Formats: sequence, C-alpha cells, structure tokens
Amino acid sequence: MDQAVKIINDIKSGIIQPIYFLMGEETYYIDIITAYIEENLLSDDEKGFNQMVIYGRDTTVEEVIAHAKRYPMMAERQVVIVREAQELSRTIDKLETYADNPQASTVLVLAYKYKTLDKRKKVTKLLEKNGLVFESKKLYENQVATWITRVIQGKGLAIEPKAAAILVEFLGNDLSRISNELEKLKIIFPKGHTVTPKDIEVNIGFSKDYNNFELRAAIGERNQLKAYRIAHYFTQNPKENPLVVTTSMVFAFFTQLLQYHGLKDKSQGNVSKVLRVSPFYVKDYELAARNFPMKKVAAVVAKIRDIDSKSKGVGASNLTHGDLLKELLVTIFN
Repeated sequence: MDQAVKIINDIKSGIIQPIYFLMGEETYYIDIITAYIEENLLSDDEKGFNQMVIYGRDTTVEEVIAHAKRYPMMAERQVVIVREAQELSRTIDKLETYADNPQASTVLVLAYKYKTLDKRKKVTKLLEKNGLVFESKKLYENQVATWITRVIQGKGLAIEPKAAAILVEFLGNDLSRISNELEKLKIIFPKGHTVTPKDIEVNIGFSKDYNNFELRAAIGERNQLKAYRIAHYFTQNPKENPLVVTTSMVFAFFTQLLQYHGLKDKSQGNVSKVLRVSPFYVKDYELAARNFPMKKVAAVVAKIRDIDSKSKGVGASNLTHGDLLKELLVTIFN
C-alpha cells in the first residue's frame, strides 16, 4: 500500500516515469495506479489525441512499441496503457529494445496482472533501470483487517475489529471486493461513524451472529449451545454456508492451535507473527489452548480430515452435510 501511495504522490509532484510495469497477484493496486494515470496525467482536451488504451489479447509487443514511439500531438506527452498485459507474457522479452531507450515524451503503462517477471531477466533489469517496476503482492489474511482499518479511516470512518474480521471472513483477501463494500459504507454513513458488525449485517448482507467467525469463537470458548445453534442455522441455509468452507475454517483454526501449543514464546507479537493472525485475536488462541490440550487438538484435526472425506462421498454416502457438521462438533466437544 505504501509503495502504491508513493508512486501516485510522485506523479502528483511531477516525478513521472517513461514506463510503469505494474505486475503481481493483487490486482487492486495495479488498477488504482493505472486508473490514476489514465484520469490525471493528461487534460481532457489532450486525451483525445494523446491517450490510448489497448488490451494485451488484441495486440503484440511490436505494436505496443510502435504506439509508444509516436510523438504527442499538441501536448507535452502521450499516454499508452496496455491492460491485461499478461497476455503478452510469451513475447514480453521483445520489450527489451524499447526498455533500453524509452521515448521521453511517452508514458507507457503495462498492467501485467496475476503474473510477475523473473527479476533475473534482462528485460526486467532494463525496466527497473529506465522506468518503474511495481510488484503488487497478495496480503495475508491476517494483514487484511489492518488494511481495512487504514482504508476506511481514509474515507472518514472507523471500524470495530470484529466488523473488520467479518469482512475478511466473507471476502478473504480480495482487496477489490472489500474496497467496493467499504465504498458503500462511505456513502451510507456520515463521517466519524464507527462501523459495527450490525452495520455489516444490515448494509452488506452478512449475518453477524451466524457465520464461520462466530462458530470458531464458540468452539474456542467451548460454548456448545452457541456452536450447535450456528450449525443448525448452517444446515437450514446450506447454499450460503457450504460445509467445505466451514471444515476448512475449523481445520485452519485447530492447525493454528497446534502451532500455538508448540510455541515457546507465547507473547502477543510472536503469536501474531507465527500464526499470521491479528494481535487482537491472540487472546482467542490463549483461551482455546486452555480448553483444548494438544492431544485433543491433534484428534480434532484427524477427525476433520475424516469429515472432509465423508463430505466427498467416501464411506458416508447417506449422511447429509448437516449430519457431518454435527458429527464434527460432537468430536470437538466430547
């Protein structure tokens, strides 16, 4: 995030590179930087003759270079944007000659999504030397809640940690989807408002009480009544709560719990780092570890593997997913 902000701030300050090679698994920042350049580098009058947007699947590297070598018309510079540039991956080395001597009056932007260039390649080194190479990496899920807090603060709002956790559970680390939901909240609520789990439920559509996050919390607390109530809700709403997602979440939780038991340093900072969870949730693992000794945790992990096999029809063709979920909870709590 900080590097993307710096790139945009540099552009605002007039520090403009002849080539922006934007690559990586996380498309959110690639889109943000590309959109900023597209919308702000040229005036509306200049864009008609001096801004071109093309797609990797519809062009070649040779054509991209030809466009980039054109001179601007009645403007200081031209902008050439190549969307879905990863479609050119097989021939991207042909960009070497242009990267070695880019046109000073052209800003060439290549949005190379889901892939990265080998940093040992000559083309990569030339792009880094004479332009800018930005790698947009996926955030780990334990980093996303912090990202949500920072982004929503930039929109003039605040958010409760539990509300951020619910968003992460349902949307994972897809920053583009999360950003769209946060934009809705910005429109709905006045500046200074603190977003709560109830706000998420009402305005985005996720249940604040019946979700995998709450099930995991109930299991960690050994709150059987709450856990079985959530399981019953999941059974009644199987499409919104598929068993495979629930078992994956429970498996991840108990696997992390095994790791926690094995840690010598159980300080908040170390647990957060090793388990890749927000520091806010370290206390949940402390409580769960007291409720589930290591031997029990290992047995639960083995049972989850068994339940996963049964859910795929191995040795339990007559059991419903609701039955399998209840069977898992019986193992956990007995």
